[in-house]
Amino acid sequence: MKSLIALLAAATVASTAFAANSIEKLPSGVVVEHLKEGTGPHPTADDVVRVNYRGTLANGTEFDSSAKHGGPAVFPLGQVIPCWTQGVQKMRVGGKAKLTCPAATAYGDRAVGPIPANSNLTFEVELIGIGQ
Repeated sequence: MKSLIALLAAATVASTAFAANSIEKLPSGVVVEHLKEGTGPHPTADDVVRVNYRGTLANGTEFDSSAKHGGPAVFPLGQVIPCWTQGVQKMRVGGKAKLTCPAATAYGDRAVGPIPANSNLTFEVELIGIGQ
């Protein structure tokens, strides 16, 4: 009996450790999967944010990353694609998330650089800070 209790306790700890990440689906269809919860404040659409990011097409092909540009990107959150404006506001400073962006919340029917028109996009985003 003692070993059964120990086995159940170990299974509970293991399932908690490997529990699914927190996932939010926004009304626009944007999905925010929190990979690491931050402890700082949430940005607003009026804030300038500092992030590390990696963007991929639905087939996994990387089309851009902050590393390609030499480090974190800084931009006004209200002046980017809707997926970013909506998704990054759900994050806290210090957090990491995967944003799944339906085409309508990304570039829609426009082709942009290596991104074909009507593309669903995925971004891994680390929110480093708010403000410049």
